[in-house]
This record gives sequence, structure tokens and C-alpha cells, in this order.
Amino acid sequence: MLDSLRSTFIMLGECVKMSLSNILGNRVRSFLTVLGILIGVAAVIALITTVNGFSGSLSSSFSAMGAGTLTVTVTGSDLKSGLSTDDLATLAAMDIVDGVTPSVAMNARVSRGGSYKTGISVSGKNGYYFTRNADLLSRGRAINFTDEDNMTQVCIISTDMVEEFFYGVDPIGENLYIGSIPFMVVGLMTEEGSSNISDLMSGSPDILIPYTTALKLNSANVVTSFTVYLAPGIDSETATDQLEAELDAMFSYEEDCFEIMNMSSIEDTMQNMLNMVSALLAGIASIALIVGGIGIMNMMLTTVTERTTEIGLKKALGALPWQIQAQFLIESFLLSVIGGALGILLGLTLSLILSRVMGTSFVISTFAIVLGAGFSAAVGIIFGWAPARKASKLNPIDALRSA
Repeated sequence: MLDSLRSTFIMLGECVKMSLSNILGNRVRSFLTVLGILIGVAAVIALITTVNGFSGSLSSSFSAMGAGTLTVTVTGSDLKSGLSTDDLATLAAMDIVDGVTPSVAMNARVSRGGSYKTGISVSGKNGYYFTRNADLLSRGRAINFTDEDNMTQVCIISTDMVEEFFYGVDPIGENLYIGSIPFMVVGLMTEEGSSNISDLMSGSPDILIPYTTALKLNSANVVTSFTVYLAPGIDSETATDQLEAELDAMFSYEEDCFEIMNMSSIEDTMQNMLNMVSALLAGIASIALIVGGIGIMNMMLTTVTERTTEIGLKKALGALPWQIQAQFLIESFLLSVIGGALGILLGLTLSLILSRVMGTSFVISTFAIVLGAGFSAAVGIIFGWAPARKASKLNPIDALRSA
């Protein structure tokens, strides 16, 4: 038994040596044969790794923008069109909530001196908003709770507004008219503006004012959009359930009065889309692997034809059909594996370059590497089987006669 196993391993070792010798002896043909496998594996590795890196960067960005927040949009009911200041205070007092920032949006005509501009985006915020977005200001002070309580006419403006109305003038302490009402400029926004997810989705405003003042300008007394900042350690799904229960009570349990959006649902949707794109791209790239497999089959069939005499001699000397088949199958497998290994190296190099160009993170995908290696090995075996089978079934008399 041991002698049989030993002789089998020796025979397989000799097959590997002969296969490598044949591959190296026909370098150009072998390279052209493995090129399809190389390109296919490289494409699969590069695409999956790049998409994974982009997905990780996108997820980190979304998490940074909206980690620990819930955005609520109120459509209201016949009896209650929105939330009052007292309702917002009730929500802010919940154990799961760290704070609430209402958003009152409007478009207005803004002027200073003889210059004016229409359609300017104005947004009302509260003092807590600036507590959570301290890096929003480049100069001046934030809107505070006193401004809310007294509905003061103060504003914080963007760099675009500075260039439009205060070119060459320090805007801090100057007046800017929103409609016909003067507002004192008390602060300047950074050029980047807000990174809050709700602001990015609705568009960063040009001017920020106290939300109570914005309600007064809109002749309104209720808020229809606000962001809830969760207390540390609170799970967004749990918080969503409790917030829904509180809002249901406020709207007398009428249906479709509000919508709660959390980052996990956005991230899940985005991840599903990226997974679909990744699978589609990998499927397209896999076509190159099939083309490469056809190339391997073509080369092996040619090899069998060229080595007919060799096969006949081996069979005449006692080589069994499975041994002949193993030799050609090993050669096909090695061609495919060599192409797969080179494809993995090329694919990782391409994905590294793409990640640097796109500014995303580079994360080696074990799944992509295993998929590329496994697919290339499977292609070698599947497409090498028929030529190997043909070689094993050659009649030794016919093979020697062809010499």
C-alpha cells in the first residue's frame, strides 16, 4: 500500500516537471494562453477590491455625518400640522435623546445698500445645533439659546454672502436685510459649510438665523423638520421605536403623520446597491476567464495532437489511461494557476492605484482573492478535462503509426 502511494506521488511529481518543461519550452504560446485568465482574474480582483474600498470610505463618511442621529420629517394631520416648541422640548427630555435641532427653511430676498439677490436659502437653527457643529463657524459667535427665546434678528452668513454683499468689508456687526427686516451679522460659516447629513440632503443654507425668528418670518408656529441627536450608547433602531411611539401619541395615533430616517437604513440601501454593482462587474469580468479557459482548451488540444507519438510510446511502455490524463490535466491546471497568480498580483496593483487616484481606502479583499484563485483553478480543470480525456483514449498502435 505504501509502495503504491509512493509510486503515485513520484509519478505525479514527474508529471508536474514535464508540464513545467513543456510550458517553459513554449513560452510565447503559453503566455498568450494564460493572458485571458490573467486579465479575467485581474479584472475581478481590481473591481471587487476597489468597490469594497469605495464602500468602506462611503460608509465611514455617512457614519461621520450622521452617526447617532435621526432625521424626522413631519407631514402632519388635519388637527396638527407640525410640532410646537413645547413638543420639541418634550422630545429633548427623553432619556434616549441628547438634543433636538429644528430646521425651518425658507427662500428670501436679501439686500444690503443698493445690492440685492432673490432666492437666497435661509435656515432657522437653535443653539444646540451649534453645540454639535462647533466647526461650522470660521469667525464670530454662534446662535445661542437667548437668541431663540427673544427671537433676535441675528444671522450667520456663508462665504458666498460675504463675497456678494460685503466685498472688502468686515461683515461682523454689519446689517443684512432679509426681506425688509435688518439682521445683524454675528458669525461667518466655513467654506465647507455643514457636514450634517440632513443639511447635505436639503442643501447647505446661505444664511442661518434663530429658528424662532424663522418661524415668525414664515408666519408659522410649528416645526416640520428636525434632527434628533441620540444619547451616547443608544442604538438607532431602539431609539427609532421609542421616538415613533412618542410622536404617535403627539399626533393622536393618526397614520402617516411623520417619517423617521436613520443612517443605518441609508447605509443598508447604499451597501445593497454597491453589492449589486460589484456582482455585476465581477460577472462581466468573469467572461474573460471563460475566454481564457477556451484558450487553454485550444492549446491543450494542439498539444495532444503534437505529442501523439509521445503518448503512444508511453502507452506501449505500460502507462495507464488515468496517468496520461493526469499529465495533461496537470499541465492545464498549472497554466490556469500561473495566470491566476499573475492576475491576482496585477489586480491588487491596479486596485491600489485606483484607490489612490479616487482617494478611497485600499483594503485587500480575501473573498476576491479566493474567488479569483478558485475560479482560475476551476477553469483549468474544466477546460483541460476534454483534451486530457482525448489523450488518455488514444490507441497506442494508431499513435505510433502516426510517427
